[in-house]
Amino acid sequence: MSKESTGAVAGRLSVFKTYKLYVGGKFPRSESGRVYEVTDSKGAWLANAPLSSRKDARDAVVAARKAFGGWSGATAYNRGQVLYRVAEMLEGRRDQFVREVADAEGLSKPKAAVLVDAAVDRWVWYAGWTDKIGQIAGGANPVAGPFFNLSTPEPTGVVTVLAPQDSSFLGLVSAVAPVIATGNTAIVVASERSPLPALSLGEVLATSDLPGGVVNVLSGKTAEIAAPLAAHQDVNGIDLTGADEVLAKELEIAAADNMKRVLRPRPTDWSADPGTRRLTAFLETKTVWHPTGGLGASGSSY
Repeated sequence: MSKESTGAVAGRLSVFKTYKLYVGGKFPRSESGRVYEVTDSKGAWLANAPLSSRKDARDAVVAARKAFGGWSGATAYNRGQVLYRVAEMLEGRRDQFVREVADAEGLSKPKAAVLVDAAVDRWVWYAGWTDKIGQIAGGANPVAGPFFNLSTPEPTGVVTVLAPQDSSFLGLVSAVAPVIATGNTAIVVASERSPLPALSLGEVLATSDLPGGVVNVLSGKTAEIAAPLAAHQDVNGIDLTGADEVLAKELEIAAADNMKRVLRPRPTDWSADPGTRRLTAFLETKTVWHPTGGLGASGSSY
Protein backbone atom coordinates (compact mmCIF):
# COMPACT_ATOMS: atom_id res chain seq x y z
CA MET A 1 0.00 0.00 0.00
CA SER A 2 1.44 3.37 -0.99
CA LYS A 3 2.03 6.25 1.38
CA GLU A 4 -0.37 8.32 -0.73
CA SER A 5 -3.22 5.84 -0.18
CA THR A 6 -2.68 5.73 3.58
CA GLY A 7 -2.40 9.49 3.98
CA ALA A 8 1.14 9.22 5.38
CA VAL A 9 3.64 11.95 4.63
CA ALA A 10 7.27 11.05 4.09
CA GLY A 11 9.65 12.70 6.53
CA ARG A 12 6.88 14.05 8.76
CA LEU A 13 8.13 15.31 12.14
CA SER A 14 6.57 14.00 15.34
CA VAL A 15 4.44 16.46 17.31
CA PHE A 16 5.57 16.21 20.92
CA LYS A 17 3.06 17.02 23.60
CA THR A 18 3.74 20.18 25.60
CA TYR A 19 2.48 19.87 29.16
CA LYS A 20 1.41 23.09 30.88
CA LEU A 21 -0.03 24.16 34.20
CA TYR A 22 -3.78 24.57 34.61
CA VAL A 23 -4.66 27.75 36.50
CA GLY A 24 -7.90 29.70 36.37
CA GLY A 25 -9.20 27.69 33.42
CA LYS A 26 -6.12 28.52 31.32
CA PHE A 27 -2.86 26.79 30.49
CA PRO A 28 0.07 29.03 31.44
CA ARG A 29 3.69 27.99 31.38
CA SER A 30 5.48 28.36 34.67
CA GLU A 31 6.00 32.02 35.53
CA SER A 32 9.71 31.31 35.87
CA GLY A 33 9.90 29.57 32.51
CA ARG A 34 11.56 26.58 34.19
CA VAL A 35 10.89 22.95 33.32
CA TYR A 36 12.15 19.62 34.58
CA GLU A 37 12.50 16.24 32.94
CA VAL A 38 9.93 13.57 33.66
CA THR A 39 11.09 10.01 33.10
CA ASP A 40 9.42 6.62 33.20
CA SER A 41 10.18 3.88 35.70
CA LYS A 42 13.26 2.85 33.67
CA GLY A 43 14.67 6.36 33.41
CA ALA A 44 13.61 7.03 29.82
CA TRP A 45 12.58 10.60 29.04
CA LEU A 46 8.82 11.19 28.72
CA ALA A 47 8.31 14.95 28.70
CA ASN A 48 9.36 18.27 30.15
CA ALA A 49 6.93 19.38 32.86
CA PRO A 50 6.59 22.96 34.13
CA LEU A 51 8.53 23.69 37.30
CA SER A 52 6.11 25.89 39.22
CA SER A 53 7.28 28.87 41.24
CA ARG A 54 5.90 30.66 44.29
CA LYS A 55 4.27 33.14 41.92
CA ASP A 56 2.42 30.30 40.20
CA ALA A 57 1.20 29.14 43.62
CA ARG A 58 -0.07 32.63 44.49
CA ASP A 59 -1.80 32.93 41.10
CA ALA A 60 -3.53 29.60 41.73
CA VAL A 61 -4.82 30.86 45.08
CA VAL A 62 -6.27 33.97 43.44
CA ALA A 63 -8.00 31.83 40.79
CA ALA A 64 -9.37 29.39 43.36
CA ARG A 65 -10.72 32.18 45.57
CA LYS A 66 -12.38 33.88 42.61
CA ALA A 67 -14.12 30.63 41.64
CA PHE A 68 -15.19 29.70 45.18
CA GLY A 69 -18.32 31.86 45.39
CA GLY A 70 -19.92 30.48 42.26
CA TRP A 71 -18.95 26.86 42.86
CA SER A 72 -19.93 26.75 46.53
CA GLY A 73 -23.17 28.58 45.71
CA ALA A 74 -24.19 26.10 43.02
CA THR A 75 -26.75 23.50 43.98
CA ALA A 76 -25.42 20.15 45.10
CA TYR A 77 -27.32 18.52 42.25
CA ASN A 78 -25.64 20.80 39.72
CA ARG A 79 -22.19 20.03 41.13
CA GLY A 80 -22.96 16.33 40.78
CA GLN A 81 -23.93 16.79 37.13
CA VAL A 82 -20.72 18.70 36.42
CA LEU A 83 -18.57 16.05 38.10
CA TYR A 84 -20.33 13.32 36.15
CA ARG A 85 -19.51 15.19 32.96
CA VAL A 86 -15.84 15.12 33.98
CA ALA A 87 -16.09 11.34 34.33
CA GLU A 88 -17.52 11.13 30.82
CA MET A 89 -14.55 13.09 29.48
CA LEU A 90 -12.11 10.89 31.40
CA GLU A 91 -13.70 7.81 29.89
CA GLY A 92 -13.28 9.29 26.42
CA ARG A 93 -9.53 9.73 26.98
CA ARG A 94 -9.04 6.36 28.63
CA ASP A 95 -6.28 5.18 26.29
CA GLN A 96 -4.19 8.28 26.96
CA PHE A 97 -4.43 7.85 30.72
CA VAL A 98 -3.65 4.15 30.48
CA ARG A 99 -0.46 4.98 28.62
CA GLU A 100 0.53 7.74 31.05
CA VAL A 101 -0.18 5.64 34.14
CA ALA A 102 1.72 2.67 32.70
CA ASP A 103 4.76 4.89 32.05
CA ALA A 104 4.52 6.67 35.40
CA GLU A 105 4.13 3.61 37.60
CA GLY A 106 6.06 1.01 35.60
CA LEU A 107 2.98 -1.13 34.95
CA SER A 108 1.80 -3.22 32.03
CA LYS A 109 -1.00 -1.72 29.96
CA PRO A 110 -3.62 -4.17 31.36
CA LYS A 111 -2.69 -3.35 34.95
CA ALA A 112 -2.68 0.37 34.20
CA ALA A 113 -6.11 0.01 32.57
CA VAL A 114 -7.48 -1.47 35.80
CA LEU A 115 -6.29 1.59 37.73
CA VAL A 116 -7.67 4.02 35.17
CA ASP A 117 -11.06 2.31 35.17
CA ALA A 118 -11.06 2.42 38.98
CA ALA A 119 -10.24 6.14 38.88
CA VAL A 120 -13.13 6.90 36.53
CA ASP A 121 -15.47 4.83 38.69
CA ARG A 122 -14.18 6.65 41.77
CA TRP A 123 -14.97 10.01 40.14
CA VAL A 124 -18.52 8.85 39.37
CA TRP A 125 -18.86 7.65 42.97
CA TYR A 126 -17.94 11.06 44.37
CA ALA A 127 -20.22 12.78 41.84
CA GLY A 128 -23.08 10.83 43.37
CA TRP A 129 -22.26 12.09 46.86
CA THR A 130 -22.69 15.82 46.17
CA ASP A 131 -26.38 15.91 47.10
CA LYS A 132 -26.17 13.23 49.79
CA ILE A 133 -23.32 14.29 52.06
CA GLY A 134 -25.61 16.74 53.84
CA GLN A 135 -27.74 13.83 55.01
CA ILE A 136 -24.90 12.22 56.94
CA ALA A 137 -22.89 15.31 57.93
CA GLY A 138 -25.85 17.43 59.04
CA GLY A 139 -29.22 16.99 60.67
CA ALA A 140 -31.80 18.21 63.13
CA ASN A 141 -30.67 18.28 66.76
CA PRO A 142 -33.09 17.67 69.64
CA VAL A 143 -33.19 20.58 72.10
CA ALA A 144 -35.16 21.25 75.29
CA GLY A 145 -37.12 24.29 74.21
CA PRO A 146 -39.35 25.76 71.52
CA PHE A 147 -36.64 25.78 68.86
CA PHE A 148 -35.53 23.98 65.73
CA ASN A 149 -31.79 23.35 65.87
CA LEU A 150 -30.38 22.46 62.45
CA SER A 151 -26.79 21.64 61.51
CA THR A 152 -25.75 22.01 57.86
CA PRO A 153 -22.36 21.19 56.28
CA GLU A 154 -20.70 23.94 54.27
CA PRO A 155 -17.43 23.97 52.29
CA THR A 156 -14.28 25.20 54.02
CA GLY A 157 -13.06 27.29 51.08
CA VAL A 158 -9.79 27.09 49.15
CA VAL A 159 -7.99 23.78 49.74
CA THR A 160 -4.45 22.80 48.76
CA VAL A 161 -4.13 19.12 47.81
CA LEU A 162 -0.69 17.53 47.75
CA ALA A 163 -1.37 14.63 45.41
CA PRO A 164 -0.02 11.20 46.38
CA GLN A 165 3.48 10.58 45.07
CA ASP A 166 3.02 6.88 44.32
CA SER A 167 -0.46 6.76 42.77
CA SER A 168 -0.39 9.08 39.80
CA PHE A 169 -4.04 8.83 38.81
CA LEU A 170 -6.27 6.74 41.11
CA GLY A 171 -4.78 8.39 44.19
CA LEU A 172 -4.95 11.78 42.51
CA VAL A 173 -8.65 11.41 41.71
CA SER A 174 -9.37 10.02 45.18
CA ALA A 175 -7.83 13.13 46.76
CA VAL A 176 -9.20 15.83 44.43
CA ALA A 177 -12.76 14.69 43.69
CA PRO A 178 -14.10 14.79 47.30
CA VAL A 179 -12.69 18.28 47.84
CA ILE A 180 -14.62 19.81 44.96
CA ALA A 181 -17.66 17.55 45.37
CA THR A 182 -18.39 19.28 48.67
CA GLY A 183 -18.13 22.79 47.18
CA ASN A 184 -14.50 23.68 47.86
CA THR A 185 -12.05 24.88 45.24
CA ALA A 186 -8.67 23.20 44.93
CA ILE A 187 -5.02 23.86 44.21
CA VAL A 188 -3.46 20.54 43.29
CA VAL A 189 0.28 19.97 43.60
CA ALA A 190 0.90 17.04 41.28
CA SER A 191 3.15 14.11 42.10
CA GLU A 192 6.70 15.41 41.72
CA ARG A 193 7.93 12.20 40.09
CA SER A 194 4.83 11.44 37.98
CA PRO A 195 2.97 14.68 37.17
CA LEU A 196 1.75 13.89 33.66
CA PRO A 197 -1.61 12.28 34.54
CA ALA A 198 -2.41 15.29 36.76
CA LEU A 199 -1.53 17.76 34.01
CA SER A 200 -3.67 15.77 31.56
CA LEU A 201 -6.51 15.86 34.08
CA GLY A 202 -6.35 19.65 33.79
CA GLU A 203 -7.00 19.31 30.06
CA VAL A 204 -10.05 17.16 30.79
CA LEU A 205 -11.39 19.67 33.31
CA ALA A 206 -10.97 22.49 30.81
CA THR A 207 -13.18 20.69 28.28
CA SER A 208 -15.86 19.74 30.80
CA ASP A 209 -18.43 22.01 32.45
CA LEU A 210 -16.25 22.70 35.49
CA PRO A 211 -15.80 26.47 35.92
CA GLY A 212 -12.26 27.76 35.56
CA GLY A 213 -10.45 28.10 38.88
CA VAL A 214 -12.35 25.35 40.69
CA VAL A 215 -9.35 23.07 40.19
CA ASN A 216 -5.86 24.41 39.53
CA VAL A 217 -2.98 22.04 38.78
CA LEU A 218 0.67 22.82 39.51
CA SER A 219 3.68 20.62 38.85
CA GLY A 220 7.22 20.82 40.16
CA LYS A 221 9.00 20.29 43.46
CA THR A 222 6.39 19.47 46.09
CA ALA A 223 8.24 21.14 48.97
CA GLU A 224 8.93 24.30 46.97
CA ILE A 225 5.30 24.78 45.93
CA ALA A 226 3.66 23.59 49.14
CA ALA A 227 5.55 25.93 51.50
CA PRO A 228 3.94 29.20 50.30
CA LEU A 229 0.54 27.51 50.03
CA ALA A 230 0.69 26.21 53.60
CA ALA A 231 1.51 29.71 54.85
CA HIS A 232 -0.91 31.56 52.55
CA GLN A 233 -3.55 33.46 54.51
CA ASP A 234 -6.21 32.92 51.83
CA VAL A 235 -5.90 29.13 51.83
CA ASN A 236 -8.36 27.48 54.22
CA GLY A 237 -7.27 23.86 54.21
CA ILE A 238 -4.46 21.56 53.15
CA ASP A 239 -4.32 17.86 52.39
CA LEU A 240 -0.80 16.63 53.19
CA THR A 241 -1.14 13.23 51.51
CA GLY A 242 1.76 13.78 49.12
CA ALA A 243 4.21 15.03 51.76
CA ASP A 244 6.78 12.92 53.56
CA GLU A 245 6.93 12.90 57.35
CA VAL A 246 9.40 15.77 57.68
CA LEU A 247 7.71 18.03 55.14
CA ALA A 248 4.24 17.27 56.54
CA LYS A 249 5.32 18.45 60.00
CA GLU A 250 6.77 21.69 58.60
CA LEU A 251 3.65 22.39 56.55
CA GLU A 252 1.32 21.64 59.46
CA ILE A 253 3.17 24.20 61.60
CA ALA A 254 2.91 26.78 58.83
CA ALA A 255 -0.79 25.99 58.33
CA ALA A 256 -1.52 26.70 61.99
CA ASP A 257 -0.92 30.42 61.47
CA ASN A 258 -4.43 30.98 60.10
CA MET A 259 -5.89 27.77 61.56
CA LYS A 260 -6.21 25.88 58.29
CA ARG A 261 -7.97 22.55 58.33
CA VAL A 262 -5.27 19.90 57.90
CA LEU A 263 -5.69 16.35 56.61
CA ARG A 264 -2.63 14.47 57.79
CA PRO A 265 -0.99 11.85 55.57
CA ARG A 266 -1.38 8.17 56.35
CA PRO A 267 -0.81 4.91 54.46
CA THR A 268 -3.71 4.40 52.07
CA ASP A 269 -4.85 1.57 49.84
CA TRP A 270 -6.29 3.63 47.01
CA SER A 271 -8.16 0.66 45.54
CA ALA A 272 -10.12 0.12 48.77
CA ASP A 273 -13.52 1.60 49.58
CA PRO A 274 -12.70 5.26 50.38
CA GLY A 275 -15.62 5.81 52.74
CA THR A 276 -16.60 9.38 53.60
CA ARG A 277 -13.45 10.49 55.44
CA ARG A 278 -12.25 12.73 52.63
CA LEU A 279 -15.72 14.10 51.94
CA THR A 280 -16.03 15.42 55.48
CA ALA A 281 -12.39 16.49 55.93
CA PHE A 282 -12.95 19.96 54.50
CA LEU A 283 -16.47 20.76 55.64
CA GLU A 284 -17.60 23.24 58.28
CA THR A 285 -20.82 22.80 60.22
CA LYS A 286 -23.24 25.71 60.44
CA THR A 287 -25.83 25.38 63.20
CA VAL A 288 -28.98 27.50 63.12
CA TRP A 289 -31.53 28.00 65.90
CA HIS A 290 -35.06 28.83 64.79
CA PRO A 291 -37.97 29.53 67.19
CA THR A 292 -41.02 27.35 66.75
CA GLY A 293 -43.44 29.55 68.67
CA GLY A 294 -45.59 28.36 71.54
CA LEU A 295 -46.03 24.63 72.08
CA GLY A 296 -49.56 23.81 73.16
CA ALA A 297 -51.70 20.72 73.48
CA SER A 298 -52.83 21.09 69.89
CA GLY A 299 -49.28 21.25 68.56
CA SER A 300 -46.88 23.97 67.48
CA SER A 301 -48.00 27.46 66.50
CA TYR A 302 -45.82 29.50 64.17
